[in-house]
Amino acid sequence: MTTSAPTRPAPATGTGDRPAGPPRRRRSQNVSDLHGRALVVRYVLLVLVLFLLLGPLILPLMAAFKSSGEPIFGQSASLFPEQWSLDAFRTMFAQTNMLRYILNSLIVCALSVGSALVLSTIGGYMLSRKGWRGRTLVFFVVMSALIFPFESIMLSLYAQVQAWDLYDTLIGVWIPSVLGPFHLLLMRAAFLGIPDEIEDAAFVDGASEVQRFFRIFLPQVKGSLVVVGLTAFIFAWQDFLWPLLVIQSDENMTMMLGVSRLQGSFGTDYRVVLAGAITAMLPVVITFFFTQRYFFRGIEEGGLKF
Repeated sequence: MTTSAPTRPAPATGTGDRPAGPPRRRRSQNVSDLHGRALVVRYVLLVLVLFLLLGPLILPLMAAFKSSGEPIFGQSASLFPEQWSLDAFRTMFAQTNMLRYILNSLIVCALSVGSALVLSTIGGYMLSRKGWRGRTLVFFVVMSALIFPFESIMLSLYAQVQAWDLYDTLIGVWIPSVLGPFHLLLMRAAFLGIPDEIEDAAFVDGASEVQRFFRIFLPQVKGSLVVVGLTAFIFAWQDFLWPLLVIQSDENMTMMLGVSRLQGSFGTDYRVVLAGAITAMLPVVITFFFTQRYFFRGIEEGGLKF
């Protein structure tokens, strides 16, 4: 009597008779190829956008470093300087009061950033607190301030500065940027984003209102504080219309007014004018470069909440 050898079970082959391994590898390879192509397209688009944004800045940046004999415009002009030179910057600082203008702008920026941080933080915290009447009315009044442009209140503000005897002073330049409604609403939204459970736990532990504000709330809104400070600095540094109205003497002029005067003083030498424009742009670029990480974090945590 013969016995048949035991048959071994056939290995699992997935669906049908095709093995499961190779198709999965092919699918994963196709997916990785698609991701790779999408990544390449993404970087190509980013490079194109970078050239579109930086293209208008390359010409003045390169022209400011050209020597006096090199052409800036025309067919014979080259993009990069044939001989790098700092003569335009030396002429600008030697023949103008540019250092004084920069100092005046820095003073106005320091006042604007300080007042915006302090007042927007206190005001935003008060608007975010519940339990007092009129909170909604005050909120909508602040919201309505965003509707009207600065030009609509400029004349009345100018008359007020004249009445306070602040004409032709840096304090008069600082008045419109003491506190902006955007900063107030941004800080209010940031404080509303903090969970109530954190404040309740601190209240149960016996923390006072001041202790909760400095130890609980302020550390949670650092990103929004950076946004407030950066936007207040950019507004105060780049403001031109309001200083043009309230500043008359040369010693109180800001950086932007000084740059505008370069076009009249060095109208035929565009290298000096472009050097002034580059000098005015550098503080904003450098400040944003070092704070962009916290800036975008503050935008996320300070989304407007109604």
